[in-house]
Amino acid sequence: MADLTLTNLTPTPKTTIRAAADTAAAAELGLTFGSSERRDGDLVVRIRPDEWLVIGSTATVDALDLSGFASRIDTTHSRLLFRLTGDLAAKVMEKVCSLDFADHMTPNGACAGASVAKTTCDIVRDDVDRVPSYLVLCDTSFRDYLRGAIEDAMTEFVGA
Repeated sequence: MADLTLTNLTPTPKTTIRAAADTAAAAELGLTFGSSERRDGDLVVRIRPDEWLVIGSTATVDALDLSGFASRIDTTHSRLLFRLTGDLAAKVMEKVCSLDFADHMTPNGACAGASVAKTTCDIVRDDVDRVPSYLVLCDTSFRDYLRGAIEDAMTEFVGA
């Protein structure tokens, strides 16, 4: 589909970390709210002011000091993870989401919570070899519906 790919990455380990601002975990994870970065193969995302998401191995999470008001939850099996990649990926996302996916608004590393096809999702821009790529995460119960909605949005760009 016009060099667009939608990949189901749901089995990839995902850990949610909640930590108060004054904890060691918050200091170790850092990042500005709404941003992400790669660390030793893991993707660390500051998804909310007191919440991080670590996608990848559990090495980053296992090393955290969770003393004080901090916790971790393995969300691997409760949250789906799709990756939409391609030069027209932003156009596809704009069809199913009201966010502005222009490079200056959602540069590589940006993340936001938004409705995707009327489903509450977290979206992370995580380019692959300089090709725009978006990670879409939500409750696994929406897997078939959300996949269908994104695939339907992709059909406009077949042969584009």
